[in-house]
Amino acid sequence: MLDLSDGLLLYHGSYCEVKEPDITKCAKNKDFGQGFYLTSSKEQAESFLNISIIKAIAEGRILKEQNFGYISTFEVRIVNDIKVNIFKEADKSWLHCVAAHRKKNSFVGIEKEMDKYDVIIGKIADDATNAVLTAYIAGVFGEIGSNEADEFCIKQLLPNKLKNQYCFKTDNALKCIKHIGSEKICLKR
Repeated sequence: MLDLSDGLLLYHGSYCEVKEPDITKCAKNKDFGQGFYLTSSKEQAESFLNISIIKAIAEGRILKEQNFGYISTFEVRIVNDIKVNIFKEADKSWLHCVAAHRKKNSFVGIEKEMDKYDVIIGKIADDATNAVLTAYIAGVFGEIGSNEADEFCIKQLLPNKLKNQYCFKTDNALKCIKHIGSEKICLKR
């Protein structure tokens, strides 16, 4: 069950240890927009290590020889009023939100609606599902936002048993997570 409650442990996989997240350093065109992304699945966080390392090497932030990353663990402590939106399922609302953030001006109203939340929680598009979402956004399944394209895309995604993601979009939201440790993970290449 997707929720945000005191004591919940969340994980972040990266080429570096992250103790104090900074929203301004986070990518903008991700599923729920710019924010610090975590998951309740340690395995999911670990799967992002390789992607993070490849991007960091390509951008010159680390040496190409680096074969390790970190799983940073955070504990949720609700310390202030925050607005949270939870997509319980990978349904049309979730799909349109992801499309709105990945392709500018595709669902302007939804993108603006999501801007009022501090935290957005929902399913994650991983390597197995990213191609389906990319095809949907490109109009391969029909006009983006049409019932036919939406239904076809969702049918393609559901068998994949999507994991979850927690996007902390504001500094106010970041005050609700506390770094409690990091684990160095060596990758096999």
